[in-house]
Amino acid sequence: MFDAAAALGDVTGLVNNAGIVGPTGRLVDVDPAEFERVYAVNVLGTLLCCRRFAASLGRGAIVNVSSAAATRGSAGEYVWYAGAKAAVETITVGLSKELAPDIRVNCVAPGIIWTELHADPQRPARLAPQIPLGRAGEPDEIAGAVAWLLSDDASYATGTVLRVTGGL
Repeated sequence: MFDAAAALGDVTGLVNNAGIVGPTGRLVDVDPAEFERVYAVNVLGTLLCCRRFAASLGRGAIVNVSSAAATRGSAGEYVWYAGAKAAVETITVGLSKELAPDIRVNCVAPGIIWTELHADPQRPARLAPQIPLGRAGEPDEIAGAVAWLLSDDASYATGTVLRVTGGL
């Protein structure tokens, strides 16, 4: 992936957006193999990509994508996913200090967004009444936050977890 990107020109930014939830339910009802899968993609994948970016490029900006679940806990749905995304936020804070001043490291924590991540495609509509803005977010609203954190306009932001949650 990094070699292919470098072939296109200078790489100055990395967005770690890959993520999986696994099945929903209570912790005691989920096969522990799902925990390994969720942590491999959400946590190990983020670490490996950050490591490669820092080692090969040495300058620029990283934006990790977390979730509002990291601070809400997601009880009864996917506590293990919430824990994985909390790890992403902690990695963001630690790396921001380790890689400064050459690489800024920030995180966007989306709330309930209309994406294919949801096992139930109508989950965003079902949960919309709980969101202070009264609706689920759109992917473009998250992309705007990511783009800002990658831009020079955010040149003094590092170690930031930007919650884009509609007030959730």
